[in-house]
Amino acid sequence: MKLKKKYRSRIQIIADILSVIEDEGGKTGVTRILYGANLSYDRLMKYLSELIDGGLIRKSEENNKSVYILTKKGYEFLREFRKIKKFAEAFGIRI
Repeated sequence: MKLKKKYRSRIQIIADILSVIEDEGGKTGVTRILYGANLSYDRLMKYLSELIDGGLIRKSEENNKSVYILTKKGYEFLREFRKIKKFAEAFGIRI
């Protein structure tokens, strides 16, 4: 039996990144996001930049380290994404 690789959609990757930050109390460093979202460093940095530009997260410095903070808009995105995902799955559609 051949195993089928499961690829995540772009929107699922974004939701995964935001979920990791949410799970860490709304803010966390890059290493935690890297492992939690299962992305390479280069890919993660591109996504983080895009999420900052979109206003879903913001970057801050704490103890000379970068931390990423979920914004109100980021929390709203996650809430709506989860509703859409649940709705789609009710019809057998994977997002």
